[in-house]
Amino acid sequence: MEYNSKLSVHETLKAVQIIKAKFKEELCTKLNLNHVSSPLFVETDSGINDDLNGSERPVTFDTKSGMKMTVVQSLAKWKRMALKKYEFGMYCGLCVDMNAIRRDEDLGPMHSNYVDQCDWEKVIKEDRNMTSLESIVKDIYHSQQLVNEYPHLTPKECESEYTRKHGAVFVCQVGKTLKSGEKHDGRAPDYDDWDLNGDILVHHDALDVAFELSSMGIRVTKESLLNQLTERNALNRLNLPFHKALMSGELPFTVGGGIGQYRLCMYLLDKIHIGEVQCSVWNEDILAD
Repeated sequence: MEYNSKLSVHETLKAVQIIKAKFKEELCTKLNLNHVSSPLFVETDSGINDDLNGSERPVTFDTKSGMKMTVVQSLAKWKRMALKKYEFGMYCGLCVDMNAIRRDEDLGPMHSNYVDQCDWEKVIKEDRNMTSLESIVKDIYHSQQLVNEYPHLTPKECESEYTRKHGAVFVCQVGKTLKSGEKHDGRAPDYDDWDLNGDILVHHDALDVAFELSSMGIRVTKESLLNQLTERNALNRLNLPFHKALMSGELPFTVGGGIGQYRLCMYLLDKIHIGEVQCSVWNEDILAD
């Protein structure tokens, strides 16, 4: 495929800064959020860092004082604790620049080891239902329905086919086991409620693939946490500080998510590789392409 960028390198740099700044401003206004600072690393034994699909290895290190630290892979649980710590009111929330290292990412046009997300979280009442989720994401589509419509395709092929047809989709109930006994995609058991979460996907025309821009969801209660930890054989996490706080009712009900800032720039600027909008490290094969 012959490809020529519509923007020069310097034009791209300016465009990336404009998109990131404007998007964050609009997001905070729309969802009633305040921008706060966020950690690059957390204590390893706090239970705050997320294990994503459950197999990714976090980057860890020890400090001179003897503390064990882990570089964040996402901030879903930290944000919920921050809402309590900073005493955010009902339907108010926070927005942070989340910088993470994901050492086990498969490098490619849409993936690097460096993640830069615009993360958000807000306090909600006990209105934990699909109607509440639909108020944030207008176009809802169930992951089981994708399988029903395209039973001969893999989950990722279903996403590409559906976004190719409709342009955009919100695939909900990610992490939940489908009728086939398989999961549409992985999700950690201790931050999203698998019945009330999802991914926002659009179609990237140049790459002809479903392009994930955001992952979000209503967060677990102590009941759904217990159910999901049981399903994943991970009840030992209940001994961690975050999980103890949740089980004792100390944390507010929240909804939140993350928007890949460089993914957004890549999509809006018609780029075919994330390396065009992000500074990271690539192997020789990728550089040669």
